[in-house]
Amino acid sequence: FCGAQDGGKNIRAFNVLPENDAATNKQNLQKAIDWASSSGAALWVEPSEEPYTIGSGILLKRNVSLIGVHGPTPRGTRHPAKKAPVGSVFRIIDSAHAFITVESATQIKGIQFWYSNQELTDPDKIIHYPPTIQLNKTGRTEGVTLTNLTFYGEYIAMDFNASQRQPCELILIEHCYGYPLSGEFIRIDYCYDIPRFLHCHVNPSNMRQIGYRFSKAVIDAVVKNGTYAYSINHTDNAQLMDLFTFATYGGIYLGNESYGQLTNFNLDCVVVGLYKGGSNTKNRNWQIAQGSIIANAGTELEIIHPIIIEGRGHTAITNVEAFSGDNGALTNVQKSYDYMEVRGNEPLTVSLVGCRMRNYQTEIPITMKHPAAVVQAVACIDKNEKLYNTILGKPNGTDL
Repeated sequence: FCGAQDGGKNIRAFNVLPENDAATNKQNLQKAIDWASSSGAALWVEPSEEPYTIGSGILLKRNVSLIGVHGPTPRGTRHPAKKAPVGSVFRIIDSAHAFITVESATQIKGIQFWYSNQELTDPDKIIHYPPTIQLNKTGRTEGVTLTNLTFYGEYIAMDFNASQRQPCELILIEHCYGYPLSGEFIRIDYCYDIPRFLHCHVNPSNMRQIGYRFSKAVIDAVVKNGTYAYSINHTDNAQLMDLFTFATYGGIYLGNESYGQLTNFNLDCVVVGLYKGGSNTKNRNWQIAQGSIIANAGTELEIIHPIIIEGRGHTAITNVEAFSGDNGALTNVQKSYDYMEVRGNEPLTVSLVGCRMRNYQTEIPITMKHPAAVVQAVACIDKNEKLYNTILGKPNGTDL
């Protein structure tokens, strides 16, 4: 509980109430945040049978924490008498602005965000809501914690795309669940000090307990967007751990100007599991380990790749398995084109150790479309269940 003894206050003390209209609750919640900013107080979102309907465009000012009762609720809470979530729930009904913009030294914890008007069956009627949570794009945003959050019907969940002039730093996102209909759950750009995505889960079944589901047509439309569930670029030493996605075009995008570590992940029913770019060979390198990729989504086999490596730099891949098969939730071809495609024309290197490769179409698991790349695989297993040890490319400039 976040009460007065903890330096906090109940939002109901500011007349933020389930029975209010969205405009009134927006105005009153902003007043509560204004009050909390000067002292660094926390605001308690008291659980309720009815959600708090709140207009978009809230500014979570510096130093404020917004705290609800929940851990993540990956299949949804459920009202005993109707199809609606209960607890610390913000109901978002307008698409005028990002729902909440965060400044530095802020925290959001234990909240459910519900877009009750979002389309469930017809892809042509999907509402393109702005991001649920967005960084402040007019100044530097540093030190934000987002934890134990659940999103229902969002279009983009968390937008931390900053700019070179106004970068962000130290963004921690953990234990968050949702299914964004844009395919973008977390995106971050220009974060020059250790962003962290930890223990997050993207799945279209996240409203099952509430009694809602997305149709196959809507899920196929999400895949067709060509976006990645987790996207990161212009970052220093990013840390990504325990990430899951199901039924998005891409799993994880590691942009040209990023480096870091990625471990313990599952990317299920995607077109591309991992994309790794790189603009130099000094510090555009990723260490990737302990993962599973099921790349099978869509109808065009030739574009389905568990892993794509492009540009410059080094990628170290250890114990990353790829397999495939059918899944009735979305349109798919039940296999991938290859295990990995390597693209570009500038020097890059890839090492693979202990990787299991199966259910791909090509004769060999690695497609080389890069004349300057060198790839070495050690103790890997191919689709024929044979040991796959090889060097592809021109190490030391010599043909093999």
